[in-house]
Amino acid sequence: MSDAAASAKTPGLTYADAGVDTSAGDRAVELMKAAVARTHGPLVIGGVGGFAGLLDVSALKSYDRPLLASSTDGVGTKVAIAQALDIHDTIGFDLVGMVVDDIVVCGAAPLMMTDYIACGKVVPERIADIVRGIAAACEVAGVALVGGETAEHPGLLGPAEYDVAGAAVGVVEAADLLGPDKVRDGDVVIAIASSGLHSNGFSLVRKVIEVAGWKLDRDVPELGKTLGGELLTPTRVYSADLLALARDAGAEVHAYSHITGGGLAANLARVLPVGLAASVDRSSWTVPAIFDVVRGLGRVPWSDLEATLNLGVGMVAVTGASGADAALRHLASLGLPAWVLGTVGVDDGAQGADIVRGSKGVHGGAVRMTGSYRTQ
Repeated sequence: MSDAAASAKTPGLTYADAGVDTSAGDRAVELMKAAVARTHGPLVIGGVGGFAGLLDVSALKSYDRPLLASSTDGVGTKVAIAQALDIHDTIGFDLVGMVVDDIVVCGAAPLMMTDYIACGKVVPERIADIVRGIAAACEVAGVALVGGETAEHPGLLGPAEYDVAGAAVGVVEAADLLGPDKVRDGDVVIAIASSGLHSNGFSLVRKVIEVAGWKLDRDVPELGKTLGGELLTPTRVYSADLLALARDAGAEVHAYSHITGGGLAANLARVLPVGLAASVDRSSWTVPAIFDVVRGLGRVPWSDLEATLNLGVGMVAVTGASGADAALRHLASLGLPAWVLGTVGVDDGAQGADIVRGSKGVHGGAVRMTGSYRTQ
């Protein structure tokens, strides 16, 4: 029998045979629709399911000079923890926090967000859990989730594997733009607490626990919970609260910094102008237990830990000297633990291991880390 004849007698291949189940994707959309719709205010046009998300931005006509701000990010290898624990409804907070809290750094209010999920196999309940978490975090941030995509990649990702990414757009009046141009000699640097590891440095964290042979269900007395429970703690979403703080004239907010990859010093240096330096006192707070557990378990040098993890500081506000007390009171009223890290002064040009200048391509100011960390 010829190859052509044999092929003619063989049933034809379908998309499902290749590992893609479009009906599962449709079921996932049905499961998530209500959660997504809760993020939609009157400005969202068309609801769920269109080819593009639409937002009515007629209000921008009232701006003198509206600036659009955009950001895109993912969750990184923290998704491996969610997959190992089979808990998928919190990872959305990590995604939204990584994206919208970059936008608020310049004082912009996030308007709309989209997400992208790549997976080896669409399990409707799993995808819906992920998107429900994204939607819940969008509600906290006050941003509309106007669209997304779920892509099934059999052969590239395992059946239980997925990755998530997102993008958002916001707006700020040019006169209200925050950043280095507003920072002055004598300003005060205020730390705002993280909820834990957030979503950076998990490659280091996962390597430490792998080498130590620890399991995610291990009870860790220092943490008061299991290791997995601590690692999966959602990222704190700051945007709505920090926008409110920026609008408080008494707080005199000049700049924000989102403490993500690179740690405190490198990210703070990005929002300082050339010629100024912030002095940060490491002893001004107690490092949360999870960071000391990672350090001790992996014998990680403080220098590496400091340049990789947030060590308990999720965001930083730089305020005028006369506004610092008002800013601290405002943050306390929002339930956000905050404290003074240090002050901004003239950069004396000194060099050393404890001094960082600029980061990620930004030719910015300097940050001098002083003192020693306190642990629990």
